[in-house]
Amino acid sequence: MRRGLSTAVAALLVGGLAVACGGDDGDDSGSGTIELTVDVFGEFGYDQLYKQYEASHPNIKIKQRKVSTLDDYKPRLQQWIATGSGAGDVVGIEEGLLPTYMQQSGKFVNLFDHGGKELEKNFLPWKWQMGVTPDGKQLVGLGTDIGPLGMCYRKDLFKAAGLPTERDEVSKLWPTWDAFLSTGQKFQQKQPKTKWLDGPTALLRATVLQGAGSGPGYSYFDKSNNLVFETNPSVKQAFDTVLKFEQAKLTADMSIFTPPWQTALKRDTFATLPCPSWMLGGIEEFSGEHGKGKWDVATVPGGSGYWGGSWLAVPKQTKHPKEAAELAKFLSSPQGQIGAFKDKNTFPSSPQAAQDPAVAEAKSPYFNDAPTGKIFSDMAAQVKPVHLGPKNEDVRQAVENVLIAVGQGKVKPEEAWSKAVEEAEKAAR
Repeated sequence: MRRGLSTAVAALLVGGLAVACGGDDGDDSGSGTIELTVDVFGEFGYDQLYKQYEASHPNIKIKQRKVSTLDDYKPRLQQWIATGSGAGDVVGIEEGLLPTYMQQSGKFVNLFDHGGKELEKNFLPWKWQMGVTPDGKQLVGLGTDIGPLGMCYRKDLFKAAGLPTERDEVSKLWPTWDAFLSTGQKFQQKQPKTKWLDGPTALLRATVLQGAGSGPGYSYFDKSNNLVFETNPSVKQAFDTVLKFEQAKLTADMSIFTPPWQTALKRDTFATLPCPSWMLGGIEEFSGEHGKGKWDVATVPGGSGYWGGSWLAVPKQTKHPKEAAELAKFLSSPQGQIGAFKDKNTFPSSPQAAQDPAVAEAKSPYFNDAPTGKIFSDMAAQVKPVHLGPKNEDVRQAVENVLIAVGQGKVKPEEAWSKAVEEAEKAAR
């Protein structure tokens, strides 16, 4: 659920991706050049890395296919993998989708057969382990980023509302989500034409994962993949937190990365946004010159958490498994992860990359020279992995729709939880 894409390219992808044939075309030119297709959603930060790889591998040409949202990407990837045709040579798999494809590991190249075992030291232990099948025999995916949480805010709008603007002082405004809500109410009184938050979707994802990480280690599904949406206290607490913001009319009721959300970033529609590290790339892309120097980054209420992160896998349908595996290894290497962070703020899952000065000491000119390396490094050190079931994304999307319906007046707040339980059970089936 992440990052961005131009409208023109999105339109092209909607018309063409479902019938595209990935990297299977290979040596079309007859020159011995192999074309490798990489499928991603949003911004992985790979544009410069592709150029580097092509320069050192003159027989390789890389084509990237990119869609803006995970919700758009998910059905296409499912179709490609299910039919055994259409997927790229390398595909990005987001954390919420990974459990589904771990159950279909036979449809992916075993990266252990391509020197994968020697790479284990390059990843956080939990990130590495999540890419390995439960029996330990197959490496399905190599980790890319993780998503330590921050809170992005519009410095200029805070100033207009009489709130502190320096990130350390701003962070002190909201040690808890209740304090964040109270601050939002004060802001809204002074700036009635601007909403405090973009919508319920980003807030729900952040609070659900935050609660699961500090609590049971799972959210909508337990570690046996049983639906526990209704009985997991951390989920209920997150839902109730988001519902308070909807009831207080503090959100613009938007879903992240949708066209209205993209347009809103060029205006003064909302003042804050829960932002995992990779979100900064999306804000910069869609806000453009309008937002440069206006956005900044503070700590997130609750003091911990992450959201997002992906893996790179090689579908067995590729005609170039060796070359695709080598590209995936390069992109997920410590140097590859450093390059991706420098380009799009995707925080590394590689300890070596995270400790590199290019990451640890990084500042973002777009975000008022915020020390993003330190902010996200401090948060990453506290990250506790959360178990996600194969149907996690379906449930997540269904529950978000209920909260959006509350904001739109289609569902009464007092009926929201029972409606969410009902929709979660449907999605899980």
